[in-house]
Amino acid sequence: MADLELTKHHGLGNDFLVVFHPGVDDLPALARRVCDRRRGIGADGLLVGDSQDGYAARMVLYNSDGSRAEMSGNGIRCFAQALAMRRGDLISQRILTDAGERVVTLSATGDPDVIDAAVDMGPVASIDEPDDWHLLGADPWRPVAHLSLGNPHAVVPVDDIAAVDLLTLGEKIPEINIEVIEAGPESHAITMRVHERGAGITEACGTGACASAWAAASWGLVASDLEQITVHMDGGDAKVRLHHPEHGHVTLIGPAVYIGSVRIHL
Repeated sequence: MADLELTKHHGLGNDFLVVFHPGVDDLPALARRVCDRRRGIGADGLLVGDSQDGYAARMVLYNSDGSRAEMSGNGIRCFAQALAMRRGDLISQRILTDAGERVVTLSATGDPDVIDAAVDMGPVASIDEPDDWHLLGADPWRPVAHLSLGNPHAVVPVDDIAAVDLLTLGEKIPEINIEVIEAGPESHAITMRVHERGAGITEACGTGACASAWAAASWGLVASDLEQITVHMDGGDAKVRLHHPEHGHVTLIGPAVYIGSVRIHL
């Protein structure tokens, strides 16, 4: 039996628990236990940190259902904040994830519990659609972008995101993150809702924001010469910088908020 110290953070309402060097064999079970919103602490996912040569740390993400995910744009900002709190500095961090290396640049705000973080998310890559995509009964004439930010996404433009039964769609295709987007309301922005693989409907998704911004630019939902797109989500706004739109290289910019810490006994 052992005690574990966890910190809780959120990125635009997408909340995570962070633990370093837990020394636990069954991490999926730990994730299910601590992320449970009625019988645990509650979170969309558990971020596990360990030492890694040549990096500030290695980050492994478990969704609330215990499944392992390659990457989270909101999660890595929360992880970077937790790591910065342990280190006592805001030096840029090279973090190794299941999707590869990510570099996070941190900056202070007027609130000691809030940092701003810019994450070099690397390239946006096209992927094949899921085998069961036909189960959605989507209009074959409606465009869809199947994209990877290290994890899989399907981005669909619609006229009114509020009218979409996103929960039903996500339950039909649980192995992919599904984003529905609409243009605006500003000329430099899109609005997005998301059903995340392994977590369900969440208030925000960083990798989904990146995929959606890139798709929106390719479809002409925003001006083609924009270098930065604002993505409005239920939990707040993220910014996606398009370095090389034709190659899909993006940076995600948004806050990470420290909520508190908790000790549990295993």
